[in-house]
Amino acid sequence: MKDIFGKALVDFLLGTNDKDIITSTSISENDTLPLSYLFRDYNDMPIIEKKALDLSYGRILDVGCGAGSHSLYLKSLGYNVKAIDVSEGAIIVTKHRGVMNAQKLDVLDVMVQYDTILVLMNGTGIFQTIKSTPKYLTHLKSLLSPGGQILIDSSDIKYMYKGQEKHYLVENSDKYYGELDYYLSYRGVKEIPMKWLYLDFLKLKTLSNSVGLTCELMFRGPHHDYLAKLS
Repeated sequence: MKDIFGKALVDFLLGTNDKDIITSTSISENDTLPLSYLFRDYNDMPIIEKKALDLSYGRILDVGCGAGSHSLYLKSLGYNVKAIDVSEGAIIVTKHRGVMNAQKLDVLDVMVQYDTILVLMNGTGIFQTIKSTPKYLTHLKSLLSPGGQILIDSSDIKYMYKGQEKHYLVENSDKYYGELDYYLSYRGVKEIPMKWLYLDFLKLKTLSNSVGLTCELMFRGPHHDYLAKLS
């Protein structure tokens, strides 16, 4: 990976950027991800993120911390927060903003237990595919302290196939509709495409139950999105 996501975050922090990140998927056209959005404070966060932060307790692991906005808010409340991301640039920015307990680390390499594990901003995306989801859920389960919780959000993107349902179900019956290829570019540089997974709530619940996790719907948002608690 080229870590152009991290490069964009560092540029914004230094005030040297004049471009935003461009994203697209295998079923959607180019869209703009404003860098300022990644540096938002609590008041500017979507209600699902606010709900997750309000429900957090104990020792907290922020998976895919990005610019560290969630960790920074929780730290301001006095929580012991560990922030991780696979982007080196993201960790540089997170530390610079005041979350010193931040590390470039894949969640599958974490071995310490936590009371709350946050996996936000379409968090199920890190699972990549339906096939690999049980591996991730099993590992996350092993990281929970007694009485611990995983707070994770995602979206049911079936609505994006409106008018194509019959074709999609016939031609792609072996593939779940939430499995996408995700593309990212910044200043004309394209990142290596990633696999990204959007899970509808019932599918997440089924997969969670299969590895011994309970799955509770905590909040349903206005844009086919939801927040779930796994324990």
